[in-house]
Amino acid sequence: MIGVVLQARLDSSRLPAKALLDLQGKTVVQHAMAALRRVSAAERFILATDPGSAEFFRQKAEAEGFELFIGPKEDVLRRYADAARHYGLELVIRATGDNPLVSWEIAEETLSLQRAGGADYAVCTESPLGTGVEVIAVPALLTADTYAEDPYEREHVCPFLYRRPGEFTISTAPVRESRRCPTERVTLDTLDDYRYIAGLFRELYGGTPVGIDRLIAYFNERSSSDTGNGAKNT
Repeated sequence: MIGVVLQARLDSSRLPAKALLDLQGKTVVQHAMAALRRVSAAERFILATDPGSAEFFRQKAEAEGFELFIGPKEDVLRRYADAARHYGLELVIRATGDNPLVSWEIAEETLSLQRAGGADYAVCTESPLGTGVEVIAVPALLTADTYAEDPYEREHVCPFLYRRPGEFTISTAPVRESRRCPTERVTLDTLDDYRYIAGLFRELYGGTPVGIDRLIAYFNERSSSDTGNGAKNT
């Protein structure tokens, strides 16, 4: 069984409660959930949070067709492992609630990459930061949970795996060429990020999730416009 597991929290030190900020009438985390609901291969959709944040997310998760799972606050690796055990998952699509432009198309591309090599860990690279996901085979996830001791590896879930390419099968590849735009950043960490992403949503959001191809086209159009304006001013 394939499950989307989206982690979310409230206590970001740089931008508290960022997952609940508004973007065109929906919160950041709701936009992420709405996009990930489009992953056609997924059978379970789970919002994994901590006890102190759960009640802030419960209704929003239910509204977007996600089940709420509550796990440890700091040990996010354990939270993922517990969720995988609880729901009987075989593959986990990992995403984070501060990426409102996460791409279901790239999630499906990453699933294909994982399946092609039977990887323990798979990720597609070179898309705008904040649009991608990680795909993890649950046996590898449970091994990480058993043996990881480094606090960084427990907080960030996947480093235990990709730091050990001799022990796990790691698959990485660029996204398809038309989706490559590694210089762009659409993840939410700071107030400036929020202002920038809010502007993107004003331009692009029409009531349904913004697809990666539309996002890349927008970046390309903007780049062409900027280049043209620059040429006129020289």
